[in-house]
Amino acid sequence: MSERPDDLVRAVEATLFAAEQPMTVQELSSHLAGASVGDALEDLAATYAERGVQLVERGGRWHFQTAPDLAHLLRREKEEPRRLSRAATEALAIIAYHEPVSRAEIEAIRGVQTAKGTLDVLLEAGWIRIAGRREVPGRPTIYATTPAFLTHFGLETRRDLPGIEELRAAGLLDPVDEAFAVLTGADDQDTGAIEPSD
Repeated sequence: MSERPDDLVRAVEATLFAAEQPMTVQELSSHLAGASVGDALEDLAATYAERGVQLVERGGRWHFQTAPDLAHLLRREKEEPRRLSRAATEALAIIAYHEPVSRAEIEAIRGVQTAKGTLDVLLEAGWIRIAGRREVPGRPTIYATTPAFLTHFGLETRRDLPGIEELRAAGLLDPVDEAFAVLTGADDQDTGAIEPSD
């Protein structure tokens, strides 16, 4: 028979099960009268590592999620995946790799105007947030990703975003862009990973 977990581990487990949203270490500690919860989280993560649900950290927030190999069991047959337009997908990628970024900066990278509705869709999905205003004339709004973005895409941090070679291998780079890079010789010069900006 396994040893009974201590009261703090059980309290952290109960708190996370009851939480409506993923919680930070600070939020858990505050909820549990200032207790140090780091070791309890590690114990729980190890305990649940091979179970049907797992304790994971995404963007500094902890929550339980279905084990990836069992996720298909919980999907409904008629589930409609959220489809983003190409513009929204491009804007989300730019924000993820270059945050914080303004609409003008997104448009400069994309080479076309970005409709306000495009960013509204990403805000409504909870994947981006308004991160403040750029300290330049006009003080444009700047955008950044959210912990929900990391959770949805299974990333611990933005450093886990794929690099250019991974994107190329997955066939996610536009063939026109690749052909242009080959013609201009940029393909030989830029083979490193795309690094998210800090």
